[in-house]
Amino acid sequence: MSASSRALVIGGLGFIGVNLTERLVAEGRSVTVVTSSRARHADRAAAFEARGVRIIEGDLRDGGAMATAVAGQQVVFNLAGESGAVRSMEDPWTDLDVNCRGSLVLLEALRAGNREAKLVFVGSRLQYGRQAIQPVGEEQAPDPLCVHAIHKLTVEKYLRLYGSLFGLRYTIARATNPYGPGQPEGRTAYGVVNRLIQLALAGGTLPIYGDGTQRRDYIHVDDLVSALAGLATSSSSDGRAFNVGSGEGTRMIDMANAIIQLAGGGRVEHVPWPALAGQIETGDFVADIGRIQRELGWTPRVTLADGLERTISHYKSQLSSLKAHRTMRVES
Repeated sequence: MSASSRALVIGGLGFIGVNLTERLVAEGRSVTVVTSSRARHADRAAAFEARGVRIIEGDLRDGGAMATAVAGQQVVFNLAGESGAVRSMEDPWTDLDVNCRGSLVLLEALRAGNREAKLVFVGSRLQYGRQAIQPVGEEQAPDPLCVHAIHKLTVEKYLRLYGSLFGLRYTIARATNPYGPGQPEGRTAYGVVNRLIQLALAGGTLPIYGDGTQRRDYIHVDDLVSALAGLATSSSSDGRAFNVGSGEGTRMIDMANAIIQLAGGGRVEHVPWPALAGQIETGDFVADIGRIQRELGWTPRVTLADGLERTISHYKSQLSSLKAHRTMRVES
């Protein structure tokens, strides 16, 4: 993207979106953000508007809103959608409607009004399901274990079809488990690391399913948005999928203990797997990130130890500010 490029971030006030929007603004891009609920993110919206960001309130499934949003854009990041493996099994209809129908609405808006824009779609490591060979490369056959993962794979097929038939440009980032600043407190459908951090800072119990030896690949949100920005600028990434992770596996129990030590509070409690969560558990997952390293020159820069420390410091600062604000209100 050139310094004057125009970027659209759909879901730009959510966890990943707010960090991506921040990066694009800092780089001098002309940024438009679509949010489904301005009221839910009022402070973030106002802060970005003060820095020149255009905010559009609209649903991914609204054809008129999408047509307005994509007009004139050079790159479109689609970060909107339902999240959560278990939640998708409990409410498959909403996941289908938002993730599949919403993506089709966006693709139709691009087909009709802006075929020159490049679409960056954020997929999920859940698409791979349970894999015996680790680390998992992009060419390994997907074996999704939940509705959410099936819908993500379906959107990839939509993208290939629209690319083939209508020449739409796109790239796919299959993200692992992101963490870092920006996730709202109490959000539990995704972002397990941030959730554990918030529990530890509150001196609470960190529930760990089973023995906690399942390994996951955790990526700091700064590294994730760096990869997304790089995919947007690379013509060689067109029409292809890339794993975006740290390339390293960490046991859940080790993650929880590290958080407790850094946060100075909280305790681990081993709990049985809930029936549904146990059925769709993927087991160990570590991403093979060789493709994006070789072809784009991207590599994760935030180590897990540094990322946890930075994230905990961020949320500690938030808690201190909130306490100070409450004290001022009481004294006034």
